[in-house]
Amino acid sequence: MPAVGLLSVELHLAGARSLKDKRMVLRSVKDRLRKLNVALAELAYHDLHQRSRLGVVSIATTRDGVDRSLEAALDEIERRDPGLVTATDVEWLA
Repeated sequence: MPAVGLLSVELHLAGARSLKDKRMVLRSVKDRLRKLNVALAELAYHDLHQRSRLGVVSIATTRDGVDRSLEAALDEIERRDPGLVTATDVEWLA
């Protein structure tokens, strides 16, 4: 049975002065993470300039594969934009 994991990532976008600034940063993050074969979407705080919550989903045949994929996604966010992540949570969906 495949494993499905959801990584929720809270982001603080200190430099964003408008929703347009926020969208530029999120687009960059989304483009980088798509290369890791994960699905993602903005889940909350759509109307706030400096805050966002992203959901990153991975599916693999084992939990270890999902775990590695989600860790790689989180590492990519933190590598490129240190200090952007304020909280994370992982849920197992299957």
